[in-house]
Amino acid sequence: MSTPQPQMPQAAPTWQAAPGPSFPTYTSPIPVVRTHLGHAIASEWTKIRSVRSTMWTLGVFVLLVIGIGLAAGALVAANSAEESLAGENPLSFGFFGLLLGSMCVITLGVLTTASEYGTGMIRTTMVACPSRGRVLAAKAIVFFSVAFVVTLASALLVAMADVALLEGAKEPSGQEWLKGTVGISLYIALLGLLSLVMGSIIRHSAGAITIMIGVVLAPLVIALFMFSASLEDLRQALFEYSIPNQLSVFYSNSLTETGPSGWDPLWIALGVTAAAFAGAFALLEKRDV
Repeated sequence: MSTPQPQMPQAAPTWQAAPGPSFPTYTSPIPVVRTHLGHAIASEWTKIRSVRSTMWTLGVFVLLVIGIGLAAGALVAANSAEESLAGENPLSFGFFGLLLGSMCVITLGVLTTASEYGTGMIRTTMVACPSRGRVLAAKAIVFFSVAFVVTLASALLVAMADVALLEGAKEPSGQEWLKGTVGISLYIALLGLLSLVMGSIIRHSAGAITIMIGVVLAPLVIALFMFSASLEDLRQALFEYSIPNQLSVFYSNSLTETGPSGWDPLWIALGVTAAAFAGAFALLEKRDV
């Protein structure tokens, strides 16, 4: 029997690059552009106008503001003498509809951010736009613009109708017109923007809506049941800075003689919303999607 001879190791083959380019060149027919905030705004605008929840929520808002505002003005006009209306601001009857309608704006603001976390679509959004701050800014700009325009149109329609209905009431001044239409519309849009930011922080639609409704209603309700004299200062502060009272300030019908006046509620809402927006941005950068 012959002994098998050990095989000698073979040398590794040497590779030589083929002449010409290693890979064929390819030119995409899709133009490559650097994305910016405008692209994110266009994307968020497509989202907010294409979902049914936006149309339903804004539709209910318009019905509440216009329906209750006109009903209040017509009821007062039918049951009040012309002399008793002499000192009334006819714009103030839009307050009731706007207070209830603000719940719709709050709901829509929360859904603008929190609903994407509930469905998981936020992952697609972040893949399309990795800049998280840009996404949040685009949502804020689009939502604030929509909320302000819809609120202004509704409040202006109610104001003009109530002025026409209440012929015996005083003629509102230019400052009263500005506060009762533009001012209160900015305030409600900021309230909705705060809700949007809360939705980004909480990432849960029902939880964020509950918190925001509590912010709107809880201080006033708690103050109504504070009967102890030792809590009088706290009770007064809750009255003064409650959302319903701040809304009434725009019509010069504050529930208290002290507290915010003039344009103060708008600056308060702006400061609170800016602080919440900064917190939401910081959390968005640290959290995982």
